[in-house]
Amino acid sequence: MFYSAQQIATKLAERAEQLARYLLPKGKQEGQEWVVGSINGEIGQSLKYRLSGEKRGVYCDFAEGSSGDSLDLWARSRSISISEAMQQAKPWLGIAAVDLISSSANKVFSRPSSSHFKAIQPGSIVANYLTQQRKLSHEILNIFRIGEKAEKIVFPYYVDNKLLQIKYLNVHRNNGKKEISTESNCQPMLFGWQAFPKNARTIVITEGEIDAMSLNQYGHPSLSLPFGGGTGNKHAWIEYEYERLAIFDVIYLCLDTDDVGKKTAIELIERLGRHRCRIVELPYKDANECLLQGVSFEQIKACFDAAKTCDPQELKPAQAFLSEVINQFYPIDEGQHAFYMPWQKTHDKIQLIPNELSVFCGTNGHGKSQLIGHMVLGLMQQGAKVCIASLELKPKKLLMRLTRQAAGLAQPTKGYITAIHEWYADKLWLFDLVGTAKTERVLEVFSYAYQRYGVNIFIIDSFMKCGIAEDDFNAQKKFIEQLCDFKNQFECQVYLVIHPRKASDESTPPNKLDIKGTGAISDLADNVFTVWRNKAKHMQLEKIRAQGQQPPDELFQEIDALLICDKNRNGDWEGRIGLWFEPNSYQFLNHYSQKPIQYVDYSNRVQ
Repeated sequence: MFYSAQQIATKLAERAEQLARYLLPKGKQEGQEWVVGSINGEIGQSLKYRLSGEKRGVYCDFAEGSSGDSLDLWARSRSISISEAMQQAKPWLGIAAVDLISSSANKVFSRPSSSHFKAIQPGSIVANYLTQQRKLSHEILNIFRIGEKAEKIVFPYYVDNKLLQIKYLNVHRNNGKKEISTESNCQPMLFGWQAFPKNARTIVITEGEIDAMSLNQYGHPSLSLPFGGGTGNKHAWIEYEYERLAIFDVIYLCLDTDDVGKKTAIELIERLGRHRCRIVELPYKDANECLLQGVSFEQIKACFDAAKTCDPQELKPAQAFLSEVINQFYPIDEGQHAFYMPWQKTHDKIQLIPNELSVFCGTNGHGKSQLIGHMVLGLMQQGAKVCIASLELKPKKLLMRLTRQAAGLAQPTKGYITAIHEWYADKLWLFDLVGTAKTERVLEVFSYAYQRYGVNIFIIDSFMKCGIAEDDFNAQKKFIEQLCDFKNQFECQVYLVIHPRKASDESTPPNKLDIKGTGAISDLADNVFTVWRNKAKHMQLEKIRAQGQQPPDELFQEIDALLICDKNRNGDWEGRIGLWFEPNSYQFLNHYSQKPIQYVDYSNRVQ
């Protein structure tokens, strides 16, 4: 679970007396308060920390005039930042860290040099543009350490006095279009940390650097999105800013009032946390336009005071669902995150769309996990971001099989394996646990993966390893309901691998009524798929080969597997398709004569 600074402070306040003795051991209790000399902890009476009552967890240092909550007390008493205090407080509170394998975690970024630009020169074209046409003060430009290069504005991106990115904006527009560039291979991040107050607990995010500086000039310290408004990859910065943003209790989104700004707000609200986001509506399109139009400090403050929370609105008119209904009729519209399965014969029958729980059932040894692995490659090729909780295979084994499928080869070269893992970098994450997982921990890690990395497909393999007893139908139903709540909250897809009840033989495919466990599994699932292998064919092939004979072509033409759709809540098709299994690549193919697919192009690389 994600914990904001406010949530950590609340948990600390619940253990106020224990915290006081831990942080300020030289103090003493007097009634409802812990009394000590100062934030430094010496004996005295000047600092008082409330142990109970309405103001539990609040301290006030009357000697120096500071005050705050329990998290502030931790930070001040240890002379550390709020972020560092949160990291120390979590293990003290027993809050486990979220560990998620990510190929992008090892990505190495370039560091630009400040020698690439110079400070703004008084009277230069850049200086005149910013101060006269944009009405920014010299003080603001200095605070943000703005520079210039020829006739380009230089926006330096600093964190802890380290220059991590440089963005350039030409003051002249080519046919009315902005000319923007950045240094290559630099870490994506927010602009403006160099001007942001230390240990602030609220933050403002704008769409552009000039808007951030404008709001700072109005007295509202702000940061800017690095790539403007939009969705998807424009917000890759969240992964790298996630920890820094964790300290903020309130995040004001002061974005453009156009459609792009509204779409940006929707994604940021979900990724950064609905509970702490507020929407600020300005009298003009953006903050700098307000500055140019002479909007007063008081008017801007009133806009922030009136900022709207992002509470869910359960009751809506039917008209509000127009676009969603259109997407039901035409689900392949760009941006709807609907995915095809990798088999052409399924494309006119079924699509995998957001807010769906899909169950994959099949007898042991019939290839459920292999088929899902092949399917995942096709989904990632379409832009999906996937997190796999493979509770039966170690990551190295899972990735070995998946890499074999991605290469379309039994034994890819080391270079090809490396190239495939580079392809995984921003597409694939693993839940690193083999064995029985607690359902709460699975959902906690999945929530983190969505919020930090934008993952939109989650796979649990398998249900029997989620720590729920086979005969505990109530617990099974509760977990399925939690998965449904999760996929609806985050508009993602969840794939659950599950086993059928034992049958007398394996010659007949199981169906949704054969699923082991509570009937709520098939009732609540949006899709139910069955994977069945034609084992009779393989036994016959082995028998013929053991006799030293060549199997007839007719036998090869028999299907190797069936993918059966037993339930399709949001579509019209239920039925079955035949597939052929290619043993060298572990791929399931449309036709017995089809060649395996190479999902990562390695032809132009040096071997």
